[in-house]
Amino acid sequence: MKGGGLRAYALIYLLFLYAPILLLPIFAFNSGTIIAFPLRGFTTEWFAQMWGNASLRRALTNSLTIAVSASILATCLGVFAARASTRFTFPGKGPIMGLIMLPLVLPEIIVSISLLVVLLSLGVQLSILTVILGHTLICMPYATVILSTAFNSLDRSLEEAAYDLGETRISAFRLVILPLVMPGIISSLLMSFTISLDEFIIAFFLAGNEPTLPTYIFSQLRFPKQIPMIMALGTVLVLMSILLLTIAEYFRRRGIAKTGAKDTGGFL
Repeated sequence: MKGGGLRAYALIYLLFLYAPILLLPIFAFNSGTIIAFPLRGFTTEWFAQMWGNASLRRALTNSLTIAVSASILATCLGVFAARASTRFTFPGKGPIMGLIMLPLVLPEIIVSISLLVVLLSLGVQLSILTVILGHTLICMPYATVILSTAFNSLDRSLEEAAYDLGETRISAFRLVILPLVMPGIISSLLMSFTISLDEFIIAFFLAGNEPTLPTYIFSQLRFPKQIPMIMALGTVLVLMSILLLTIAEYFRRRGIAKTGAKDTGGFL
C-alpha cells in the first residue's frame, strides 16, 4: 500500500517515544520495589507514601508557586508583544520579535548558565524568584506565539467600530479586544504553567537551596527504594499535563470558532 512504510515508521517512532510513559502507571501500581517484570501485585501504597512525604510537598509548593507566577508574567508580557507585533509597525520590529523568540532555539543549558552568571555578577541571591525570572524568559515565546494567533484572527473593524462609538484605546481594548482573545490568554496561561512545572535545567541552576519538583525527582533517583514513589508521582504529573493541555486546546479551538478564523493546528 502506498505510504505504508511511512505509516509503519511513524507508529514505531511513536511507540518508542511514548512506551516509557505507558509503563509509568504499570509500575506505579506494582507492589514490588524493583522496576522489572514480572509484576508482583496491585497496590496504592506508593501514592500514599507520595502524599505523606514532607520534602515532596515542599518541592511541589515551590513548583506551583513558580509555575503560577511565571505563567502570569509570561502571558502578560506575551499580550504586549503579540498586540504590538500584530497591530503596529515600528522600526526594528523583526529583530525585536526575533529576540523574544530566541529562547525557543537556544539550548536551555546555555540560557541557564548565562542567567546564573548574570545574576551572580549582580549579587542576586539564588531563590524561587530567580527561577520565576528564568521560567518567564523561556515561557514568553510560547505565550507570544499563542497570543499572536489570537490577535491575528481578530476583525479590525470591531476595534474601529468601538472608536467610532466613543471608546478610548484603553476601553476598546478592555471591552472589545480582551474578551475576544481571552481563550488565547487562557491557553497561554495553561501552556506556560505546564512548561514551567516540568522544567528542570533552569530550576537546577537557579533555585539555590530551594527544591522544585523536577530537581527533587532527580535527587531521589539515587535511592532504589524511592523509585516506586517516583513512578507514582510521574503518573500524576503525566495525567495533570494531559489535562492542562486538553483544556488549553479546548480554549484555543473555542477562540478560533468565536472569531471564525481558520484552524492551522494546535497542541493536540
